[in-house]
Amino acid sequence: MSVDFQSSLFDTATTPEVARIERRALSSGAWVDVARNWLADADDVFATLVRDVPWRAERRAMYDRVVDVPRLVYTYMIGEELPHPRLTTARDELTARYRPELGEPFRTAGCCFYRDGRDSVAWHGDTIGRGSTDDTMVAIVSLGDPRRLHLRPRDPERREEAFAVEMGHGDLVVMGGSCQRTWEHAVPKVASAGPRISVQFRPLNVF
Repeated sequence: MSVDFQSSLFDTATTPEVARIERRALSSGAWVDVARNWLADADDVFATLVRDVPWRAERRAMYDRVVDVPRLVYTYMIGEELPHPRLTTARDELTARYRPELGEPFRTAGCCFYRDGRDSVAWHGDTIGRGSTDDTMVAIVSLGDPRRLHLRPRDPERREEAFAVEMGHGDLVVMGGSCQRTWEHAVPKVASAGPRISVQFRPLNVF
């Protein structure tokens, strides 16, 4: 598979050990961490994922019909080798940094390929499995064209708290605390965008 993505002229990403992570506290015990240019060798990781991940298209029932999921997906489960060594390092660094809060390692890596602005993900929380009852974390590494991650409280009366984080090439976003239970997130369609890959690191039994 080939894509038209303008890689960076210089790979300016720093290493996970020194990247600056900024936390935003949200309501109901949720929080979001953001680190810019977090993943080193982001250009090479992006190209490798496009080429080597066994991307698949999914279909799902919606109301009275079956529709295409508007992105390509693949999940690396426990024990599966990740497609690039930088992702293995990233997962280990995330575990080292967040295990004191999370209490366990990151174990799986879900990959989503947004081919253009028509690909998206609707409002949701990762509440299949333990995320429906327990505080947990989802760490997202974004590669490729920038897209905005929108977040809003599940409570309709608190929707004025909604905001968005632009995820750039090599950026890290971590959603923690009660975020999956008390907030929702989405990547909406846009008029124009280049290809983007999202890698979501999760603990055991969080989907």
